[in-house]
Amino acid sequence: MFQAPRTVQAEVFARYPDALRTATPANEWNRGQPAGLGASSFLEGPSFDRAGVLWCVDIVNGRILNVDRAGNFSIAVEYDGWPNGLKIRDDGLVFIADCRHGIMVHEPGSRAVKPYLPRAGLERFKGVNDLFFARGGDLYFTDQGMTGLHDPSGRLFRLKPDGRLDCLLSNVPSPNGVVMDLHERAVLLAVTRANAVWKVPLSGSGVTKAGLFLPLMGGLGPDGLALDASGGLAVAHAGLGTVWLFDAQGEPLLRVRTPGGLLSTNIAYGGEQNAELFITESASAQIFRVRMPLPGKPLFSHR
Repeated sequence: MFQAPRTVQAEVFARYPDALRTATPANEWNRGQPAGLGASSFLEGPSFDRAGVLWCVDIVNGRILNVDRAGNFSIAVEYDGWPNGLKIRDDGLVFIADCRHGIMVHEPGSRAVKPYLPRAGLERFKGVNDLFFARGGDLYFTDQGMTGLHDPSGRLFRLKPDGRLDCLLSNVPSPNGVVMDLHERAVLLAVTRANAVWKVPLSGSGVTKAGLFLPLMGGLGPDGLALDASGGLAVAHAGLGTVWLFDAQGEPLLRVRTPGGLLSTNIAYGGEQNAELFITESASAQIFRVRMPLPGKPLFSHR
């Protein structure tokens, strides 16, 4: 695989209150998971807004959450859905990849979640998973559902600001986290059940020469992705209790361990100077924090 990089340990930033971990094994989302993955809560989708508030989701309980600077959780909204990925658009609108309903939106303070893109034309999604906004407003998102090596039919979509929806890939065994490279010439795609990160170059006509960027091993596979200011890629490796940091060429630089559990599901840069990485660890219902060598790539344009 690769030579083991330097290892550091993340610290606990916040712990989801036990009183909010209310899902049971009979929950519909839990019943649909592989054996052993049912949970009373499932933290995912961390993302910071312009005010420095950390947003995330609890998939199994259908909640959009806020976490303040002191690590205190509050429920922004609770609804009948399975929110997975979450990103905040430049104008402050919160976009949610909901496995049950498609792409949803939440206006902060509204106490409501509304449909934005419930289907691709007349076809329902398999189960959208994560999303990413490019500088020009294009929205990239993954449609994972229950795909895997047994069914490599997961999809990568791009939604243009004018409403045009393009299916860029339709042969992915479990597409998950998604970001673009530093110059936004290619999509970097976590392919969980293949235990790999793909690089998907873009051209005027769509995708060209997509290939394997990072082969990984162990655990469940890569989940959330985040880019730093130099183009380095942080990869949350679910099932391994680890976040890897690679440089822009794919050389390993750092391993971050989450001591609370093995389900390091997703990541977001934020905190002081945007140089802290926040990690959702779903098994222990905690969010971890670690100082990184470089700040994250800014998500918002200057105003």
